[in-house]
Amino acid sequence: MSESPHQSQSNFVPPQLPCPRFLQVDSPSTEKCDVIVIGLCDDAPLSELGSQLDQAVGGVISGLIKQEKVPTDAGEMMLIPGPGAVGQGASLILLVGLGPQDKLDREAAFTITSTAVRSLTKESQSRLVLALGESFDAADHDAIVAGALYALEGQSIYRSKQAINVPDSILVAGVSSAAIERGMILGDSINQARRLVNEPAAVIYPESFAQRASELAEQVGLQCEIWDQDRLAEENCRAILAVGIGSTKPPRLVILTHNGGPADEPPIAIVGKGVTFDSGGLSIKPSDGMVDMKCDMAGAATVVGTMHALAKLGVKKNVIGFCGLAENMVSGSSYKLGDVIQTRSGKTIEILNTDAEGRVVLSDTLDVAIGYKPSSMVDLATLTGACMVALGNEVTGLMANDQAVCDALTAAAKTEGEPVWQLPMFALYDEKVKSKVADIKNVGEGRWGGAITAAKFLQNFVGDTPWVHLDIAGPAFADSPKPYRDAGATGAMVRTLIRWVENQAAGD
Repeated sequence: MSESPHQSQSNFVPPQLPCPRFLQVDSPSTEKCDVIVIGLCDDAPLSELGSQLDQAVGGVISGLIKQEKVPTDAGEMMLIPGPGAVGQGASLILLVGLGPQDKLDREAAFTITSTAVRSLTKESQSRLVLALGESFDAADHDAIVAGALYALEGQSIYRSKQAINVPDSILVAGVSSAAIERGMILGDSINQARRLVNEPAAVIYPESFAQRASELAEQVGLQCEIWDQDRLAEENCRAILAVGIGSTKPPRLVILTHNGGPADEPPIAIVGKGVTFDSGGLSIKPSDGMVDMKCDMAGAATVVGTMHALAKLGVKKNVIGFCGLAENMVSGSSYKLGDVIQTRSGKTIEILNTDAEGRVVLSDTLDVAIGYKPSSMVDLATLTGACMVALGNEVTGLMANDQAVCDALTAAAKTEGEPVWQLPMFALYDEKVKSKVADIKNVGEGRWGGAITAAKFLQNFVGDTPWVHLDIAGPAFADSPKPYRDAGATGAMVRTLIRWVENQAAGD
């Protein structure tokens, strides 16, 4: 029997994630390469390396500085001939503006490096030298390497002609081997999350997502448990099953465990919404609103990317990741408006909109997570358009029942340069999700305060566990590119979660 088009797409094998060789280089000014990347601050003289390169090219760089024609604003760039064009060293020099010296933080190391590398990927470059280490604090050198890897992953994974030319080798100057190794882990883990989101729904659906997670877990030493629909039924996960019942792709729940701390240490729980495609169900979305709904599993993808990094970094903390996976489709068996679902916790939900399905999936997933008695818990979800109305499409909304955990996450996000903002969780919002026919309803009152009422819904399923909800509907997926990243999946909050867990491990 011949394959259906849907099956053929599912069996398509996409390219591997970008994996250039990263190497240390001791003498970058004389290293033979296609391009060497150096930074210029607007309030500092040429560095020692910059002076060496300037001398090698006959004073061209210092001449441009005197004429005030060099890029100094952060992210500005100029490509000039290098000494290798006529002798030894780089064929080209990429001058990259760094902005003021006192602004060179971890975020700048990541985004400026990514901008620089991304600008060079339109043409084939076999060998690059990154000489930005001298401009940044050693604690941020890993972000340089992570940013370089981040630049090399994009949404064009199925174009017949590659849009991003990945160098064979990236040589890094002034950076330790430990920082290079850590940066490679961070960059690869963020890209793992991005790739899961960028894949079409015909390729990533609950079963295949679970399989990818299992394969990654085996590679890095994570424990992986997968609940199929029979196990979900045994565990009374009726909410996950209800959302997925209209699809031919049955739901899954993935549990990834990193045992990095003492055996008796309560774990941290990280929970992700994994709706692999969201049609809206019977409350069907318009076509334009459905185009990017492969991204509705970005929360679960973030969990996978984070757990991948924690395992490879050997973080000394017990962490468990939970991915609630379902496909929200339309069929004769779809769950319906007016249905009442008894969740795993025993609480009942009145369904007033089948397009408010992510919180329904999370209701059971959160209940599974609190069964492990975590010390704290974070969930991530592309949950509400209301959060984008409130904060725009680049800021993550934070809502919490515990201020200390929320403050710790906010601090981690600030360190990594990922913008977040806390929204209130006043008790007055509780009334807005109460139902007349069940314990709660899956939408609030009209369009007002939608991000908060969604969080209030979720709060019903976390008990007394210190908990923070991250609404990543805006920053998880981008409609248009920026100089430092492609459009599509962004890998938002992977860096923040890694930093947050590491900070807790360091504080023990």
